[in-house]
Amino acid sequence: MIPAKRLFHLLWLWLAAGVIAAFWPTLVMVWIGLGALMLLVAAVDLLATLRQPEISVRRQVSGTLALGVWGEVRLHIQHAAKSPIALEIFDHFPAHVEVRGMPAQTQIPASGWAEISYEIKPTERGEQCFAATRVLVASPLRLWRRSRKAGTGECVKVYPNFAAMTSYALFATDNRLSMLGIRLRQRRGEGLEFHQLREYRTGDMLRQIDWKATSRLKKLTSREYQDERDQQVVFLIDCGRRMLAKDGELSHFDHALNAVLLLSYVALRQGDTVGLMAFGGRPCYLPPRKGAGVINSLLDTVYDLQAGTSSPDFLNAATQLMTRLNKRSLVVLVTNLRDEDNDELLPALHLMRQRHLVLLASLQERIINDVLSEPVRDFGAALRHSATHLYLGERRKSHEAIKAYGVLGVDVEPERLPVALVNRYLDIKRSGRL
Repeated sequence: MIPAKRLFHLLWLWLAAGVIAAFWPTLVMVWIGLGALMLLVAAVDLLATLRQPEISVRRQVSGTLALGVWGEVRLHIQHAAKSPIALEIFDHFPAHVEVRGMPAQTQIPASGWAEISYEIKPTERGEQCFAATRVLVASPLRLWRRSRKAGTGECVKVYPNFAAMTSYALFATDNRLSMLGIRLRQRRGEGLEFHQLREYRTGDMLRQIDWKATSRLKKLTSREYQDERDQQVVFLIDCGRRMLAKDGELSHFDHALNAVLLLSYVALRQGDTVGLMAFGGRPCYLPPRKGAGVINSLLDTVYDLQAGTSSPDFLNAATQLMTRLNKRSLVVLVTNLRDEDNDELLPALHLMRQRHLVLLASLQERIINDVLSEPVRDFGAALRHSATHLYLGERRKSHEAIKAYGVLGVDVEPERLPVALVNRYLDIKRSGRL
């Protein structure tokens, strides 16, 4: 039980009356009687509060939320008391969210119910859990408040904000594909993928004749095949400590996932096969597949994937990937490149380059361009500019060494990575390098 403000106000009035009674002794007995009456009223109000029936709270929230997007949470509150009650509600929302509209106050009629809502915006992916709701119930005379726990805890999944990423694909990708002349064309011939049955033509090989169909139709019938035109795109995602860096509200790792999901969406729309492997943290592998359900599988795989504090082992990751991929693929390695990585990264790229086309996507910190855009007005600024240019020079040398291995490269700020990767993929698609 918690004393309410009204009870403290009454106590202050009683103390003020005591000061007055100190100057007029004839009022002392009145003051004592007033105190006894207040004590009796407070006790009766306390007893009435303790006898109030339990309160039920039912939370309504979507089982999946999007990172950085406001979502609504509704609380349905019901009680069986024979008189109206006033409530103050504190819903124990997850730690990694921003909140609007909580705590909240409401009044419920006798034996009635009320519904309130508030908004949350997740700031981290993964499973986020609500605890039971805490309710402060006012006593009938508003002298006390009783703290109660109501409802149950529950967990929701926070996914990357894929809806925002697809806006680029829906708006720009179709136009770009039309400009590049990229289409899902079927090339008929003697490939490995069955296309259709047709009437036998002079010059068809004997192995093309479908004897069962010929017997059924009473005429020679041939199988027609088409060349396999789909490509295989596999993402190799670094979950090491450098991906913990943040630019804005999102970490480099979240930006990397956004880029992977957007490119996966575009590649799947083009009929390509998409797979994923993470290294440097919790091991994760999704075999290459195609179809409309792959995006949901990707989201379920990466929604709780987080970057860790360990250093990535590029060569080990490349070795594992090579044992799992038999078909020539476009391997997209997403990391945050440093010049000291060359000794470990170059052997891994060389290994993958023997069978696959490799695209290295490196995230460049936004602060680099911010420093270069600042005016040089003092010695400290000059040192920062000099150190930044030195760092960029070493970074360019690393990328030049990588290009010498025949590896494609993208080196951009995190926010620009999704669009840059899609554009590079479309260039590869147009060139037919796979």
